[in-house]
Amino acid sequence: MGNALRFLCGDCCSPRAAEEGTTGPHGVALATVGFSAFAHDLFQFEITGQVPEGLSQHVEPSRKAQANWYKKILAAWKEAKPPPSNAEEAAILVAITLQRHRKVDVEGLLSFYGLPYPTAVPGSVAQKRPDDVPKFELYTLPVNAEDVGDGDGLTVYVDTRNPRESADVPISVQEATIQRREARARRDYEIADALKKCIFNEGYWIIDDGDILAHRYRIRLRGVDAPELKMPYGEEAKQALRSLLQGEQLRVVAYGNDQYDRLVGDIYSKDVFIQEVLLKKGCVWHYKKYDQRPEFAMWEKEARAARVGLWASSNPQKPWEWRKMQKEMQNNTRRGKQ
Repeated sequence: MGNALRFLCGDCCSPRAAEEGTTGPHGVALATVGFSAFAHDLFQFEITGQVPEGLSQHVEPSRKAQANWYKKILAAWKEAKPPPSNAEEAAILVAITLQRHRKVDVEGLLSFYGLPYPTAVPGSVAQKRPDDVPKFELYTLPVNAEDVGDGDGLTVYVDTRNPRESADVPISVQEATIQRREARARRDYEIADALKKCIFNEGYWIIDDGDILAHRYRIRLRGVDAPELKMPYGEEAKQALRSLLQGEQLRVVAYGNDQYDRLVGDIYSKDVFIQEVLLKKGCVWHYKKYDQRPEFAMWEKEARAARVGLWASSNPQKPWEWRKMQKEMQNNTRRGKQ
């Protein structure tokens, strides 16, 4: 850590830098204000435990509180693999690390160094796009292994006794459920199976021999894209997701539906954020086209640097490019048959 900070500080850590030009509020040359100055102060804090003198002019909390910030940032910097290498990455690390603190204080700390405040940070009060606002949450029944279809998609079931679900069960499904129970009671299994298929076609499922009527949802993990099953590492990505979810009851924070009518959502298992685990293990790509969360970019960068998962390959193919290529090949084949 110390060596990395020394390297990033460069001349800003030497007395000569302050002597040869006008100094900024934190005692280094104005030419070095920004990322290098921030690295300089972190380096000094690691040695002395002291925060810059001028910071109190930009933020209200006490110097003791400021020292607590620097302690958290220093720990996050050490854990980051690789550590931030420019102003934008440093600002993202600060914003994520201090996301539970007041935004005005985080902005004040960043402005002290002339660092940009990230446009999208978890917990920020920045204006959000409609597809960035959660619509509702689901609490699922335990996930079966066969319900994990690939590395970024699965099917889940929600008990219709849940208050959110119970009011929305179609009358046709309610009636078919009663009729099926009656058919099974008189051992008319042919009718019972036919009714079960009708219930399934309506988006519901019978679990535990009729004890539970469950609503079926197809889920697409938000913000990530796994290799397709026919791609290198596609099957491994599926198995990684399956191992995380099998037998677990999930919390799904739903943001809307995609073009295939799948719910797009963030997935949690026992408070573990599944997308975070997948990104850090190198099982998925950050799907930047649809999701700009800075922590996703950071987690992917860490996995790339560690060459774990799909990043063990020197040049893994992007799944969205692979799908585009497959579609073009299919279109060419159709045109060739005409």
